[in-house]
Amino acid sequence: MEFAELIKTPRVDGVVLHRPFLPTVEGTLCLTGHHLILSSRQDNTEELWLLHSNIDSIEKRFVGSLGSIIVKCKDLRVIQLDIPGMEECLNIASSVEALSTLDIVSLMYPFFYRPMFEVLEDGWNSFLPLDAFKDLESMTDEWRLSEVNQDFSVCPSYPPLVAVPKDVDDDTLRKVATFRHGGRFPVLSYYHKKNGMVMMRAGQPLTGTNGRRCKEDEKLINATLRPGKRGYIIDTRTINVAQQAKARGGGFESEANYPQWRRIHKTIERSNVLQESLIKLVEACNDQSHSMDRWLSKLEASSWQTHVKEILTTACLAAQCIDREGASVLVHGTEGTDSTLQVTSLAQIILDPACRTIKGFQGLVEREWLQAGHPFQQRCAQSAYSNSKPRQEAPVFLLFLDCVWQILRQFPCSFEFTESFLVLLFEHAYASQFGTFLGNSAAERARLSLPEKTVSLWSWVNRPQELEHFTNPLYEANSLVIWPSVAPQSLLLWEGVFLRWNRSSRSLDEAYEEMVHIIEYNKELQNKVNSLRRQLAQLETEDPLLHTP
Repeated sequence: MEFAELIKTPRVDGVVLHRPFLPTVEGTLCLTGHHLILSSRQDNTEELWLLHSNIDSIEKRFVGSLGSIIVKCKDLRVIQLDIPGMEECLNIASSVEALSTLDIVSLMYPFFYRPMFEVLEDGWNSFLPLDAFKDLESMTDEWRLSEVNQDFSVCPSYPPLVAVPKDVDDDTLRKVATFRHGGRFPVLSYYHKKNGMVMMRAGQPLTGTNGRRCKEDEKLINATLRPGKRGYIIDTRTINVAQQAKARGGGFESEANYPQWRRIHKTIERSNVLQESLIKLVEACNDQSHSMDRWLSKLEASSWQTHVKEILTTACLAAQCIDREGASVLVHGTEGTDSTLQVTSLAQIILDPACRTIKGFQGLVEREWLQAGHPFQQRCAQSAYSNSKPRQEAPVFLLFLDCVWQILRQFPCSFEFTESFLVLLFEHAYASQFGTFLGNSAAERARLSLPEKTVSLWSWVNRPQELEHFTNPLYEANSLVIWPSVAPQSLLLWEGVFLRWNRSSRSLDEAYEEMVHIIEYNKELQNKVNSLRRQLAQLETEDPLLHTP
């Protein structure tokens, strides 16, 4: 298929662009296979380059022969294009609708994008499982890297290499895979250096109504326990939802077959509920009525903050079991690709200071989301404005980023990265020139040859001039476990995502720049003090009479 077939009118002059907090611009609108571009001959005006994949929905309005297109984006931005001529407006609208809903992966922009920057570090090779395992080997010899899933046949959503207990062979893993949802047998997620406890993740056990049992599964997870120790199974579903799953062939671990494990049920909602929650939240944020009662009731009705609280509470529980109880943990929900990953990755941010660095956080996203099989292509196909019926879309990753932001806000000096880095990841998960978030699993990315055919987001982020934008000037390495408050009063609406197109951030930006200036000035003064101290010490050694009493 040729893109030209979908573009009815490639260019229109005299188009007026309206954007939040920017002056209106008149110029020429051009449509390409991947971008909607508006350029102007006016001096000092910023061009608009909008990826079609970032468009969630469009609305058409007409007044006489003048047409307007309201473009609603996946990054929650809303822009308006005033187009002279009804036919041109209808042609542009239908072309944009067709181009923004293309779901053939190989026609997406990352396959056509050619970087204008020098790739200093290939992001596709920055976070390989082998490298992560070397770190693990330096701490313990109780685990091994298994190649049982080398061809993705045992578990389609797992990577080719997974860390498992040393005493469990590959035949056992194959048997366990048939007992776990989607073949997702328990694998290592995190090793706690302080006490040797571990966190694993998996899919639900397929016990069904007959209470099916798998001795190999019991052996695998018991292999992670120390003598005389108990473990915790954190099921991200309520007991009722887990019971209902039994009727559909799923289920949970029974106390009789797993006597050394205590099961705890939590209440993290399924994807369809989360998508509805995002739509309601964005609608509340865009409400122009200025009524306090209406705003508060709409915010509450969205339940977004409740979801944030539940996810953070569950992550804190997992971290507490490992660090304070000295117990190992197994986390799963139903599939093990959504709420499970939210919990395991947030628990690591709480427990592991390395995950609070820029590179460490990238490694966490790579390990616990991309390689762990979170279906980004499905979950991020639509955002909050889409008119089509949600299929498998859900803001699972956005909720995770929101939770990270809540912790960052409570511990502003413990993170090497800033809020803008989290916003960047949100934007690129939904629409990007990079191939990092394409596909639903490592198997799909291998089949699409993404490392050979596209550029990694990390290749761009890790260039020194870009890292500068995302580095937190307040950062001081903190080796401690950090315990965030999950009290409702402590959790705020993430304005940097949900209100950034509704009100200007100019005063906040100015305050931030002033803070950076003060920090830099403080460093300069500190360096001068240190230099003067060294000079004084040298003078004292040269002339003992100068020695201060």
